[in-house]
Amino acid sequence: MLTVLPIRYVADLEASRRFCAGLDLVFRPEASVPVWAYLDAGAGAVGIHDAAVSKGRPAGTVGLGFSTAEKLEDVAARLGAAGYTYELVDEDFGRSVRVTDPEGVVIQIQEIDAETVRRSQSLL
Repeated sequence: MLTVLPIRYVADLEASRRFCAGLDLVFRPEASVPVWAYLDAGAGAVGIHDAAVSKGRPAGTVGLGFSTAEKLEDVAARLGAAGYTYELVDEDFGRSVRVTDPEGVVIQIQEIDAETVRRSQSLL
């Protein structure tokens, strides 16, 4: 099962996290790292990403993403069986599958690895 996860690229991660907290989104430190905050919205989630380290995404942009507890290999197999080309990517927080939708937009499906997040947090 996928959780919808729009990713907001921001210039000030901490200010954006506080703003989202004011909207009653719940910060999930166990799924967050210094440049990434995962906020639970009940019916979905929001990711806030520091634009300065986002590999080309400017502040103020939003990308459509999903998170999953499912193995990414299973997600990738389903995409491949449906005829879609995908890429498995190692991220700072775990791994993701990137697939291009029919409109040419890259969609990211991420698996947040708790151990990788813990290691990243310990570097603070």
